[in-house]
Amino acid sequence: MSTATYEFCPSPLPVTRREFAGTSLQSAALAHTLRRTVRPFLDGWARYPELPWPTGVVDLFGYSLGPIRGTQRRPVRLPHCRAEWIRPPGELGDRAILYLHGGAFLCCGINSHRQMVSRISAESQASTLNVAYRMIPRNPIRAAVADGVDGYRWLLAHGYTADRIVIAGDSAGGFLTFMVTLEALRQGLPRPAADVALSPLTDLDPVNKLAHPNADLCAVFPKRAVGALSRLIERLDTRGGHEPSTSPVDGSLASMPPALIQTGSQEMVYVDAELMSERLSQAGVPCELQVWERQVHVFQAAAGLLPEGTRAIREIGRFIRKATPVSTS
Repeated sequence: MSTATYEFCPSPLPVTRREFAGTSLQSAALAHTLRRTVRPFLDGWARYPELPWPTGVVDLFGYSLGPIRGTQRRPVRLPHCRAEWIRPPGELGDRAILYLHGGAFLCCGINSHRQMVSRISAESQASTLNVAYRMIPRNPIRAAVADGVDGYRWLLAHGYTADRIVIAGDSAGGFLTFMVTLEALRQGLPRPAADVALSPLTDLDPVNKLAHPNADLCAVFPKRAVGALSRLIERLDTRGGHEPSTSPVDGSLASMPPALIQTGSQEMVYVDAELMSERLSQAGVPCELQVWERQVHVFQAAAGLLPEGTRAIREIGRFIRKATPVSTS
């Protein structure tokens, strides 16, 4: 779907890879449930993606997933979309997170991700701007990227320096995390402190994913859905004679900030997480790849129920605090 433009660094860095072994009973039960509910639903969508699916219902159902106790929040209006400012309980440093939710660019939003975002915010001791970016099929992916850059500009305009801002997201939001960073750099904005991607999609080309054994093991995504989503994105992106979207793995990555990538070992997008970590390291960018044994797609959203999700969010908090240390001056 795109032409690779990535660059190799004369002194590439080795990938820092950490394996997290063990699968709890709760995690196995969740995978079993998703395999028999969400996966068949996504297979049905993939058969008829042109139908008017009520994708907005997902975020409405997510309204019941409130933030952790003590969280303060208020609405924010960006030029083309809504956002929510989340302030966690406790002492905060002068750091901020720009968060971009997942949902295959089609669904989910502020409501569905509020609880997970508030947990990440609290563990990171950072306030967070959770962006409800424009989604397909009404808008191409470049609109979502533009909304993310607007969110980054909002943080800069409200007193947060770039070295105190981390851009983060899950699934499709992981794709946007890297694309927003690349676009911000292209526009001459200062480099953020770090990127954090949870179960990220990083390559719109489905070939590598479908050729991997995980294509039959993933508890969430059926094979049919991967190809259907790629074709839908390309069709929307090329309307009006525009070029199709590029993928983060094909970007010029040498100026990117350090990154943390988390993925489950049997996810459909495990291949994407691994490839992105390799491309960043080849470009000389420090990247930590965490592989969590047999965890489902964006298992961090079940923190509080899954011990692995709780631990993963603690790892995210550790990484963000280290990337944005408190000034001693």
